[in-house]
Amino acid sequence: MIEFYPVIRSIHILTVILSGSLFALRGAAALFNQNWPYHTGMRWTSWVIDTTLLTAAAMLFSMLPGAMFANGWLTVKLILVVVYVLLGVLAMRRKFSRPTRTVYYVLALCVFGTIVSIARAHHPYGWLLKYLA
Repeated sequence: MIEFYPVIRSIHILTVILSGSLFALRGAAALFNQNWPYHTGMRWTSWVIDTTLLTAAAMLFSMLPGAMFANGWLTVKLILVVVYVLLGVLAMRRKFSRPTRTVYYVLALCVFGTIVSIARAHHPYGWLLKYLA
């Protein structure tokens, strides 16, 4: 299965880009009171992308099971993924005021950026590494 690692990694990276971009677009549109981000087709698109993303991540993890405990970066990344999803859900909820949803949206984007930086650095500090090292 390891021979498929480069392909699965590429799929994972592509779906990270698609997922983050779609959230950024949908979140911004929702903040401007657009209805299309809430349509079933948009939600299905998001679910398909995120399911593909999580499947690729699980496949990568199954190929390299020791990576979880290498230096903690993957553990931190997974915890932040949960935080990102929760903030994203709160950002898309219409029951909150626009300023509250804006805060959740910006926080979700910051957490997403931190997740990407941790993945690229393969270190729990991610983008902070250059300031703390």
